[in-house]
Amino acid sequence: MAMVDVSGKAEIFREATATGTIKLKTQTIELIEAGKIAKGDPLYTAKIAGVLAAKKTSDLIPLCHPLPLTNVEVDVKVSDKCTVTATATVKTRAQTGVEMEALTAVSMALLTVWDMTKQYEKDAAGQYPSTAIENIHVVKKFKQA
Repeated sequence: MAMVDVSGKAEIFREATATGTIKLKTQTIELIEAGKIAKGDPLYTAKIAGVLAAKKTSDLIPLCHPLPLTNVEVDVKVSDKCTVTATATVKTRAQTGVEMEALTAVSMALLTVWDMTKQYEKDAAGQYPSTAIENIHVVKKFKQA
């Protein structure tokens, strides 16, 4: 087992964007929009969590190269009456791409939303019937010498 050898590759500008969603109850979305989540603002906190996660990707994923990130932008917003969408764009000048960093940022942002809102998601039986983190994927990769 080994990391992929990128020592022969040139350092070039690289960018990747990833996105994903979390489905929540309409009532939970309304609480988010009204600023009534007990732990604070999950959208703002998720943005910070996403940036921190992107910076720590190589610590979290075995065999992932540590990269000198030059920019991480994370957007977390309510996109409809039952969905929060997270999007992350990561940039670097390196020998390998930043898709894993963008995916990790989105994943952690959505997990943070879940952590901050899960107390509102239970049904009468104490289950989480409607919550799902979904469709985390890369939407754009770009590189330029």
